[in-house]
Amino acid sequence: MAPRSFRYAEDGAVATIRLDRPEVMNALTFEVYRELTDTFVALADRASVRAVVLRGTGDRAFCTGGDVRGIIGELVRYDPERLLAFTRLTCDLIRAMRALPKPIVAALNGVAAGAGAAMALAADLRVAASTAKIAFLFVKVGLAGADMGVAHLLPRVVGLAKASELLLLGDFIEAEEALRIGLYNRVVPPAVLEQATAAIVAPLVRGPSEGLAATKAALNAEMHMDVFTALDHEASVQAALMSRPDFQEGYRAFVEKRPPRFQGAPE
Repeated sequence: MAPRSFRYAEDGAVATIRLDRPEVMNALTFEVYRELTDTFVALADRASVRAVVLRGTGDRAFCTGGDVRGIIGELVRYDPERLLAFTRLTCDLIRAMRALPKPIVAALNGVAAGAGAAMALAADLRVAASTAKIAFLFVKVGLAGADMGVAHLLPRVVGLAKASELLLLGDFIEAEEALRIGLYNRVVPPAVLEQATAAIVAPLVRGPSEGLAATKAALNAEMHMDVFTALDHEASVQAALMSRPDFQEGYRAFVEKRPPRFQGAPE
């Protein structure tokens, strides 16, 4: 866990991935894409980590998407085969984030645009500074709003009508509007973003890791199910967890009127 293109740190059970190119508003390069994907894949097997925070360096931007010179300037010279390899690379990042059996919290310290907005959307929760406006601006550069999974995920977060507006127009919306439509979970003053992120991460770290992983997996899987299939799926998932130690501990904690101490959770 020693990436070269961004900062990675662990504090107890929390891993923080910090995009670290503030001079270009944390824009992505080919290397950043690859290392982010590899890191999220590796985190699946890192037992000491129970939650992940994704954020940017500085106070201007979370991430403004692909670097204009480092990526966009290269893509205009690519043939169709190399272009497809690149778009699959970007989608591999979102696939790794959604497949990670641990919650990801995006701490949006500033502007999120393009691929940056897609990464924020792929996180499980979003805590944003009041300065963190967001745009899925792919159509502004002649592309489709269907990029990095946003045409699949965004309607499920904000509804089809609002998703259509955001993807077809590609305009920025302010943090308070993003909160109102359910795209952001919390909006706070920039000075307290770190504390607000820690507050939302803390119960995830202390929570039942198997239960949280099963919840995230169900949210992914049930997007495609009808209600009756989903009921069968949830019955199987919940029955399996009822035989696990965390359920027994949850019961004992309730009876003894104390906080539960789930497997592997910090004291």
